Amino acid sequence: MPVSRHVNFVALEKACGKPGCPICTLTAERAERYLDNLLFEHVSDRGFRAAHRASGGFCPEHSRGLESYRDGLAVAILGRDILEDRIESFRKNKPWKPKARCPICVERDRIDSEFLSFLAETGDGASSADSSEEHQASAELRAAFEASEGLCAPHYRLLLDTVRRVPRWLREFHERRFDELLKRTSAFIELSAYGRQAEFAALSEADRSVWKELARKLRGGS
Repeated sequence: MPVSRHVNFVALEKACGKPGCPICTLTAERAERYLDNLLFEHVSDRGFRAAHRASGGFCPEHSRGLESYRDGLAVAILGRDILEDRIESFRKNKPWKPKARCPICVERDRIDSEFLSFLAETGDGASSADSSEEHQASAELRAAFEASEGLCAPHYRLLLDTVRRVPRWLREFHERRFDELLKRTSAFIELSAYGRQAEFAALSEADRSVWKELARKLRGGS
């Protein structure tokens, strides 16, 4: 679908203005909204209850905030299903293994694929089939993305693995960003040596804390 007409254009452009990987930001926001909708609207749906039970409930990452959720009844109903299955496995002294994946993880993967594919549609330049409006929209999205921190290492790997053709500008942007991060990390390590305190102090604040940026870039997350 053309970039200028896609609802994801606004969402991705907005995410580019926030710290961290834009796709991580979008995934976290939408996964949280998805969980909220599930608990509010689908707790009485038999199909969802069965799928939730087969997955063994939400994974640790996505169940971490359940105790602070506004509707304790929904959490209790879903949790009781899982507890019943756990108790049965305890009594039979048999390993308990879920038959499906966490529903939120499945939705997260769908969101990742959707936005990475959309981002890859922002090409290197206008083609004869592009309208002036479409070309302008692509240029605006590209500019917004290049002003962001770019994709984290896990999402860039996922992009390379799943998208048939990664636009040259997108590949070059990330190669440049990762190379720069490597150089800054190496400088941080070298200047942390004894006797180089003055040189270390001359680094920018961002370069003195580059290890935090490195950790975030490697693990993903906004």
